[in-house]
Amino acid sequence: MKITNTLAVIALSAATTLGTLWGYNKISGNNDTYQYQAKANDTGKAPSNYTEFNGVKGENTPVDFIPAVSAAIPATVHIKTKANRTVSNNLPKRSPFGDMFDLDLDDLFGDRSRSLPQMASGSGAIISEDGYIVTNNHVIDGADEITVTLSNRRSFKAKIVAADPSSDIALLKIDAKGLPFMLYGNSDDVKIGQWVLALGYPLNLEATVTAGIVSAKGRTLEINRRQSNTPVESFLQTDAAVNPGNSGGPLVNTEGKLIGINSAISSPTGVYAGYSFTIPVNIVKKIIADMMKFGTVQRAYLGIQYPREGLSEEQKKESGIPEFEEGVFVLDVPKDGAAASAGIKKGDFITGINDVPVTSGAEMVGQIATYRPGDKINLSYRRNGKEYKTNVTLRNSTGTMDVVKTSVMDKLGAELATLDKKTANELGVSGGVEIKSIGQRGLLSKVRVNEGFVILKANNEKVTSVEELKKVLESTSGSVKVEGIYPGYEGVYNFILNLGV
Repeated sequence: MKITNTLAVIALSAATTLGTLWGYNKISGNNDTYQYQAKANDTGKAPSNYTEFNGVKGENTPVDFIPAVSAAIPATVHIKTKANRTVSNNLPKRSPFGDMFDLDLDDLFGDRSRSLPQMASGSGAIISEDGYIVTNNHVIDGADEITVTLSNRRSFKAKIVAADPSSDIALLKIDAKGLPFMLYGNSDDVKIGQWVLALGYPLNLEATVTAGIVSAKGRTLEINRRQSNTPVESFLQTDAAVNPGNSGGPLVNTEGKLIGINSAISSPTGVYAGYSFTIPVNIVKKIIADMMKFGTVQRAYLGIQYPREGLSEEQKKESGIPEFEEGVFVLDVPKDGAAASAGIKKGDFITGINDVPVTSGAEMVGQIATYRPGDKINLSYRRNGKEYKTNVTLRNSTGTMDVVKTSVMDKLGAELATLDKKTANELGVSGGVEIKSIGQRGLLSKVRVNEGFVILKANNEKVTSVEELKKVLESTSGSVKVEGIYPGYEGVYNFILNLGV
């Protein structure tokens, strides 16, 4: 009897519970709950790492980071790089005793150069099941070897698909299938004050997660100017703790969706001191799509000059910028640019792009960075206190809408110039290419060559101009032997340029 009564109570309780749930769902419908609908970045299917989001979640449920972390960690990778640097100069050594005792020590003791490996690490986010990974350009820049380690400790050698110093984005590829990957969010929907999670491998630790809020949008630090003359910065600012090693790792929302790639910290010590900065995912998506389709970024330009951030009131007055006006002040409009063709004039204020408000140059740059040359945008602007709109067809840096192709010369990372006739006659050569300067990154920074070197031959072919050198390099996919002279020194010197790196 006691057992019968117990079973009856259990049955009644179960029926009541089921009835309550059925009635609640019937009444509330989709207004108080939502079903997470995962959509893959490219295939239309959700990766297995997002299975935690297949349940029903109430609007008033307290924030729970566990499902987001469960989805994001498997798609967050540790990136380790090795760069070989040659400690030597490919030019004669001057004796400290003067020209009378001028020596080349290599002639006496052999080539004394040696290679010293430099190790570094960062993080990355897997964005496809077949092994595409997004990270920072500064994480992999100059690397000769890249190793990617997954959260389950499987390791792969990675290849660089493309890199963009202007935005600090790089795309890698590993040979793998069936990988967990990140789903894209929408960084335009990100709100100041919302919860976010930063993931990565800081300070050579294992996968690490920190939480914070978005504290600002459209920030610029001018840090990308260190590696590019055309920096693109419109950072999300957060107080999620980020340290060295987090670079290139994902910033996700509480749905586990990728909303940005962590890029920098603001710190007087070099470690986390309160603020970190993230490249918005809408910029990342566009750059990655360009890299996959064209091999390089198709960067669009509006064609205006505008003041830099943080001008004082006195500086604004000197530049003729009116006070208490919102928007981006147009200092000048080059006549061959997109804005000029659309009727924008000096003194206008740009206030919106495709109905997205812009109040600073960084916000404007961030919006333009999501478009390609040839794309049409609806531009909002204010002139003499009145609001206007106009359609603008964006252009590339040369003022056209042509597709920009990657040049082998860009990989060199140097300023080259064709020798003028006077200098060529003084050197006793018919022509050549002078290396005017060598950047900290690029192929020429890895070889034994100094600024001032004059290239005379490449792969045993005579070169008398930059155009001839470009032609030889473009016809070669592997190593190139480059020969030339240093003005003021005797002899011909050479180095090997590996174009396959």
